[in-house]
Amino acid sequence: MIHKAAAVAASLAIVANGAQPEAPAPVAAPMRDLEWGQINFLHTTDIHGWLGGHLQEAQYSADWGDYVSFVEHMHRKANEKGVDLLIVDTGDRVEGNGLYDGSDPKGNYTYDIFGQQNLDILCTGNHELYQEDTVAREHSITVPHFKKSYIASNLDYIEPETGNQIPQAKRYIKFKTKNQNYTVVALGFIFDFDRNANNSVVVPVAETMKQEWFQSAIREKPDLFVVIGHVGLRMAEFEQIFKVIRDENWYTPIAFLGGHAHVRDARRFDDKAVAIASGRYFETIGWLSVDGISKRKTDVATSARAGVTFKRRYIDNNVLGLQYHAGVDEKNFTTAHGRNVSRMITEARKALNLDHKIGCAPKDLWMTRAQYPSNASIFTWLEKKVIPDTVINEERADKPRLTIVNTGAVRFDIFEGAFTKDSTYLISPFTSKFNYVPDVPYAVAKKVLQLLNNGGAVFQAGHLDTKYLSIPEQMAPSPFLGKEPSPPPHVARPIFYDGEQAQRPLVEDEDGGDNDGDDEEPELVNGYTTKDDLGDDGDDAVHSPIKFYSVPNCIQAQVAFPEAGDPETVDLVFIDYVQPWIIPALKFSGGDYDTDNITVYTNATLTDVIAEWVGKHWTEGC
Repeated sequence: MIHKAAAVAASLAIVANGAQPEAPAPVAAPMRDLEWGQINFLHTTDIHGWLGGHLQEAQYSADWGDYVSFVEHMHRKANEKGVDLLIVDTGDRVEGNGLYDGSDPKGNYTYDIFGQQNLDILCTGNHELYQEDTVAREHSITVPHFKKSYIASNLDYIEPETGNQIPQAKRYIKFKTKNQNYTVVALGFIFDFDRNANNSVVVPVAETMKQEWFQSAIREKPDLFVVIGHVGLRMAEFEQIFKVIRDENWYTPIAFLGGHAHVRDARRFDDKAVAIASGRYFETIGWLSVDGISKRKTDVATSARAGVTFKRRYIDNNVLGLQYHAGVDEKNFTTAHGRNVSRMITEARKALNLDHKIGCAPKDLWMTRAQYPSNASIFTWLEKKVIPDTVINEERADKPRLTIVNTGAVRFDIFEGAFTKDSTYLISPFTSKFNYVPDVPYAVAKKVLQLLNNGGAVFQAGHLDTKYLSIPEQMAPSPFLGKEPSPPPHVARPIFYDGEQAQRPLVEDEDGGDNDGDDEEPELVNGYTTKDDLGDDGDDAVHSPIKFYSVPNCIQAQVAFPEAGDPETVDLVFIDYVQPWIIPALKFSGGDYDTDNITVYTNATLTDVIAEWVGKHWTEGC
C-alpha cells in the first residue's frame, strides 16, 4: 500500500555500505512503497556486466550479491502474503563493464556470478549476438544453466558441428505459479535485429507470429500472458505482439517486460495490458504487480468485467532501498548466498585488477546531462581532445582527416576522480577499430556527417537506419524523454536515529504534516524522475531531477587541417561500426567509392584510445 503522503523515508542507525569494499555509502532518500498484486515481478535488463554495482554512484551501489539477498527476502514476503513473485531478466548481460570485458575469454567470471540468481524467465539481448564467440558462450553456458526458464521465441542457433539451425532455447514456457496456482504462458523475444553473428538467426517478429507453435501458444488459455523481450517499449515489435495476442484473447491480462532502450518506462496498451522497462547497468530493479486476475475457468462475462490493475516501481539499486522494501534491517539483510556472491565479485575484480588507476579525471563529463557541444560533454571532450591526439596512423599523420565516431560507441559518463582500468570499459567496451577511405575530396567528405545525423532516403536501399548509430535512449524514445517532472513540493523526510530497528517509515499525519516535529527539508539526491503512461510516481526514491539533453548520431573531429582555407582532400576515418553507412553517404555526396576503397587506419579500439589519452594527460589530482 501507499501511505497517505505517497512517500516514506528509509532511515538507518548506521549507514550501510554496498557489498563491494570500494562502494560508496548510499544516502537515505524519501521512499515510495511497493504495491503488491496477485502476481509480482522483479525485473532487470541491460545489465551489461555491472554486477558489482556502481562504485562511483551511491544510489546504485548495491551489487549482485545484494540482489540475491533481496530476492530471497522478497520471496519470503510473497509467501507470507500468499501471492506470487517471478524474477525476470531481458538480456544484454554482456559488454560494458570490466568485470565482463576485462577477462580472457570475456565473461570468464560473470557467467557464474549472474547464474547465482534464481530466474523464472529470461531471454537474449542484441549484445549477446554481435560476436560468434559470445553467441556460442550464451548457448553453451547460460541457456543450459537456465534451461527451464530461458525463452528464445524468435532466435535460432547454428550448430558448428552440423550447421543445423535449431532454437536457441524453448520457444515459450507454460507453468503454474507457486502460491496461487495461476496458469502463465510466457514468451521471450528480441527485436528485429540484423547485425547478429553468423552462428545466430533472428527471425522477424511478424514472421514468428505466423508459425504454428506461436499460434498454439496464444490459444493455451492461460490466466496471464507474460511477454518478455529485449525490445524497447516504444518499438513496433511489442505493439505487433500485443495486437495478435489480444485478437485471440480479448480479456486475458498481458504483462510485458522489455529493455534495450536503457530507460525507465511503462506503456499501457489497453486496460489489461501494460509494459515496463527497467533502466540499464543495474541502476534499476523494476517492480511490476498485476492484480484482479481471474482464473480462466471463470465465465467470459465475469472475465470481461474483472478490473485488472497494474502497478510499477523503479527501484534504485542501493542497500538502503533494498533493505527498506525487504522489511529487514542491516544486520539481517545479507543472506549466506548473497554474501558468497558478493565475495565472488570482489575476488574477480581483484584478479582482473580493475581498480588499477590510469589517471585522475579533473571534472565530470556527461553523455546526456550536459548539452553537446559544451565543455561538460563527453562527446566534445572526445571530439576536441582525445580523437585528434590519439586516433593516428603514423604513416599518414600529416594528412588532413575527418574522424567520425558514433555516439552509441560511448556508454557511460566520466566522474571526477580516479579513472581506472574498469573505467575504460564503462565508457566504451566495444572491439570496433578504425578504418578509413584515403584522399577523399573534401567537398565530398564534409557532407557525410550531416547525412549520418539526419538520415533519410539515401540509406533506405541498404535497409539502414541511422537511429542505430545513436545512444540506446534515442533509438525508440519515450514521448516523456527530456520532459522530466519537478520533484513533489512536499514529501515525508528521512530520520536518522539510534535504536535497534534499522529502518522505519515516516508518514504524514492526518493534517498533512509529518510526525517528527522537524520542519527541515531533506536534500534530495540527483536521480531519475520518471514520467510514463502510468504517471510520474514510479521511482521508489524521490529525487532531484536530472535534465536529459539529446545528442547527435555521430560526432566528427577535424584534424591536421591547414591554418587557412580548406584542404583539397582528406582521409575519411571512422569507427568500423559506422562502415555500412559510409559508402552510401559518400556516393550520395558525389563520391565514387565502394568497400574496396576501405582499409584499416589503426587497430586501436576506442577503449584503447581513451586509456592512452587519459594516461598521458590526466596524471595529477587524486
